[in-house]
Amino acid sequence: MAGFMKDILETLSYDPAPMRQVAAREDALSRLDQRLANVAGTGSDGRTTIRIQPGECVVWDGNPRDQPGLTAESCQSLIESIAQEGGNRIPVLVRMNGADVDRPYELIVGSRRRFAIDWLNHNGRPELRLTALVVDLSDEEAFRLADIENRERADITELDRARSYQAAVDRFYGGVQSRMANALNLSNSQLSRLLALALLPEELVDAFGTRAELRVRHSEVLTPLLKRVEQRMRMLAEARRISAEQQERSVQGDRLIAPATVLARLRDSVASPGQDEPRDIEIIAGGERVGRAKPARGGGVQIDLNVTEETDLDELLSRLRATIVAARAGGGGEGEQAASEEAAA
Repeated sequence: MAGFMKDILETLSYDPAPMRQVAAREDALSRLDQRLANVAGTGSDGRTTIRIQPGECVVWDGNPRDQPGLTAESCQSLIESIAQEGGNRIPVLVRMNGADVDRPYELIVGSRRRFAIDWLNHNGRPELRLTALVVDLSDEEAFRLADIENRERADITELDRARSYQAAVDRFYGGVQSRMANALNLSNSQLSRLLALALLPEELVDAFGTRAELRVRHSEVLTPLLKRVEQRMRMLAEARRISAEQQERSVQGDRLIAPATVLARLRDSVASPGQDEPRDIEIIAGGERVGRAKPARGGGVQIDLNVTEETDLDELLSRLRATIVAARAGGGGEGEQAASEEAAA
């Protein structure tokens, strides 16, 4: 059995393309499923399967699949297939779980099959059992095998995968990213992009309509904008506003904000100059523009003048005083109008 599992780990592809690019039908077999189905069919070389109740196994915590996300609707075709065939013909992979007498097995591969059998047990088919293959794998090997399976599934979100990688890099690879990339047959840049997605603040995740809509390409745009504190605060504030709008739309049954719009709003929230940013104030004397003033660092005022022989110096000095007062107050718009009115008075 150990040789069989080693062969699977060495020969199965780590192609990150989702299953939908391999076959259009949801029930199409992946290469891992085909290998497991063959094991169940031959029963040779000691590779015999067992039949257990779903409640006898606990899902291994290193599996990236979002277990609460499994529903009867999302697993409908699998449930119907298992009900028709009288069980799961593709076995799940489990290993012994010595820490729990009531649940002696730890599920490594086959979360959807376990969910389907459990659902059928509670919905008219209590006689069905979960066909399983007991394997002996280390945590790191179990992670690699679960990763292979989940890359072949279209229903694993990039965020779920990224967060599982973030936890695994310390847990299985001593915090060394290059070791993990090599083990998973990924480039360092591919792994870095996934890890960046995993580190996005929860406010940004909630801004998107669903977790599945948040992709690595979005993280590549947003992550650099989070490095400056002031930009980060503005983006998180906008993300909270978008999230509230999404919730309101969901309650009312309206279409959620599209991912492209969410991305644009988050990106634009840190763009400058903003509407509240101080603007230059024109200095007018004798009906002519003779200069500009704007707030400077440290609370000062920067003034640029172009004084000619025809400029009325008394009027200019009066305008300068009003302009400096307006610039100190923040400048632009109402400040510029106040400067003109004060000088006229």
